[in-house]
Amino acid sequence: MRIVTVPEAQTPPELRAAAEALREQAWPGGGPHDPALRPVAMLLVAPDGGVRAALDILSKEITHGGRAYRASGLSAVVTDTAHRGKGHGRQLVAAAREVIAASGADVGLFTCDRPLRPFYESAGWQALPGAVLIGGTPQDPFPSDQPGFDKVTMGAFFTARAQRDAAAFEQSRIGLYPGETDRLW
Repeated sequence: MRIVTVPEAQTPPELRAAAEALREQAWPGGGPHDPALRPVAMLLVAPDGGVRAALDILSKEITHGGRAYRASGLSAVVTDTAHRGKGHGRQLVAAAREVIAASGADVGLFTCDRPLRPFYESAGWQALPGAVLIGGTPQDPFPSDQPGFDKVTMGAFFTARAQRDAAAFEQSRIGLYPGETDRLW
């Protein structure tokens, strides 16, 4: 297995088609990400060329507690239903954490369904107690604690400054505001 990491717009057509087919398994009708979020595709590719797992990394500057941070997070994480339970997703999610750390991001932030928390923790992410991501836009917010959602906010703190400020992200509302296309990142 090899991991391919490439800006979304530069993904080779055959890999893009395979990744889109995987995403349709989990999120029918989803589309490409907002280019303003600098989407990067990460694909776990088998020797036969098949894509076993895929995810995207989205990035932007955020302000939290009056301080600016370079933030990145995971989006559209999926493993082919025919290949689940083999560690492919965990391998890709752990690799994404390392890619984000190496990118110069201060923090990694995203939400997941509550039952997936142990999966993400096993790949090196940590739950941020009481943290709520606010997606959408400031004029049309889309919070991760809205009725009907059962989300947990996951994070990682990569730079020394972010590590010192980590406690400020717990028990807080974090204005991510990725826009209308990627409502909650």
